[in-house]
Amino acid sequence: MDTVIQASKIIKKYKDIIAVNEIDLTVKRGDFFGMLGPNGAGKTSVMKMFYNLVKRNGGDLKVLGMDPKTNEVEIKHRIGIVPQEDNLDPDLNVKENLEIYSNYFGIPNHISKERINKLFDFFDLVGKERSNINELSGGMKRRLIIIRALLNDPELLLLDEPTTGLDPQARHLIWDKLNSLKKQGMTLVMTTHYMEEASHLCDRIIIMNRGQIVMEGNPQQLMEKNFEKYVLETENVNLNFDITGIRHEAYGNRRFFYSDDKERLFKLRDYIGNHSIIIRNSTLEDLFLKITGRKLNE
Repeated sequence: MDTVIQASKIIKKYKDIIAVNEIDLTVKRGDFFGMLGPNGAGKTSVMKMFYNLVKRNGGDLKVLGMDPKTNEVEIKHRIGIVPQEDNLDPDLNVKENLEIYSNYFGIPNHISKERINKLFDFFDLVGKERSNINELSGGMKRRLIIIRALLNDPELLLLDEPTTGLDPQARHLIWDKLNSLKKQGMTLVMTTHYMEEASHLCDRIIIMNRGQIVMEGNPQQLMEKNFEKYVLETENVNLNFDITGIRHEAYGNRRFFYSDDKERLFKLRDYIGNHSIIIRNSTLEDLFLKITGRKLNE
């Protein structure tokens, strides 16, 4: 089965609010699929529909060939779930948290022990088996939650903002491990606010805004097709310089100039003179802000 997730016109409403508005998406086996969007865009609702924690109000959805509404238990036995929140049991130590979770899936003790040992080695947590949960760093807790999600040897791993709040070292360690899982053939679906994370990990992404998909594709290809190569950032200055062929916008006390011609931006920099100026390569975050806007969605 090449298609792991197939959604057609799925809808989620919360009273009078349409959180997910008839979206379509497909996740192929072996994909690393990313869902991006501002707060309230609907991406976490979509993620939770995959295992029926959020019940859709319309549309068709198949996960591993099954409908989450009618095959919730079967699906949960074949997937791993990494939630946003750290929901480890602080009354149990590290190993006990994993042993209890293994029991939920009916995994025999000898198999559970072998998997736990391998995963502890894989995620660099050897020596922490008897530690209390509150003794772990934020990065260790996130790695432990990912280990927990892998105990049932899932075909599909769902990660809801897996590195939020972590320092760069912990984030990059998790990126490395998730990349390794993909190379082993696992299918991964992730929501994230980190554009660098999506660029680094994902084969395909969707960008959601106000419950709809506004862009979809490979991150690098989307940048090539939809955004200039270079950006000049500066203070809000008055210009008499000819900026024909340079796209620009103002936000707060900053101005942004976008062009595929780096030399034009260098000339603009020389004209502006003594101001705080940055010329850099454009990023997925620039495209994200172009598509979804710079104003907060609250």
